[in-house]
Amino acid sequence: MPDHDGPINPTVYCAPTSSVSPCKISTGPAFPASRSETFLRAITGGMRRFLWGASIGTYGVVAAQAKSIVVSIFMVLPVAGGAAAEPITVAALGDSLTQGYGLPPEQGFVPQLQGWLRARGADVSILNAGVSGDTTAGGLSRIAWTLTPEVDAVIVALGGNDMLRGIAPEVSRANLDGILQATQEADVPVLLIGLAVPGNYGPDYQNEFNSIYPSLAIAYDILYVEDFLAGLGDNTPQALRTYMQADGIHPNAEGVARIVETLGPAVEALLARVRP
Repeated sequence: MPDHDGPINPTVYCAPTSSVSPCKISTGPAFPASRSETFLRAITGGMRRFLWGASIGTYGVVAAQAKSIVVSIFMVLPVAGGAAAEPITVAALGDSLTQGYGLPPEQGFVPQLQGWLRARGADVSILNAGVSGDTTAGGLSRIAWTLTPEVDAVIVALGGNDMLRGIAPEVSRANLDGILQATQEADVPVLLIGLAVPGNYGPDYQNEFNSIYPSLAIAYDILYVEDFLAGLGDNTPQALRTYMQADGIHPNAEGVARIVETLGPAVEALLARVRP
């Protein structure tokens, strides 16, 4: 059996309001460099021939060269304008909530999130970097080889097992800080997702742990959502029966769908930071 992932007490599934920092929009070239060069060569070459024809005063030559310019432009434009960008690749670094514990592969968080984004027109591929039972320390040990060259952005959703094991908040913070440092050095945008600590952990632990995520989000100027499980609504027995698996810790397929609906807009904002 995998390690329990997330606090055993079901009150962890309370639903605080989630927030997302605004996106920064960057601009890029209209065409890839090679297409732009081809386009410019077609125009300048055609204009050169046109002007040469005009200089010798021959109407037929001028007309022919003018036609050549038009043909050249319309032959190049569809190629340059229609060049498809590569899909955005996002690595989802997390624990069993990310990995999809207890669910068929197609019903887990990653495939449902990818399907939701693609249905809304995003050309995206989500990599499942979730490991059941993982802590922030485990995520820190994996971040270097998670940031492969094809990864354009990262979702970081870790901390539930730290909370379950009573790991000191300052240790969890240091591990998350190390993960975010690595993403910053790789120049990869990040969405940081927290997990709300229930009151039975005591007010001091609750306040200290809950403050980790927003403070790091501010320090690194990254996107942030307060609670991974906010989409499940309140923690009433009816909600737990409807959206949770029998263990009372992991969401079922319907619960994952609700989580994706809630987190989806924040992931769209993350994609916008990769490619406006």
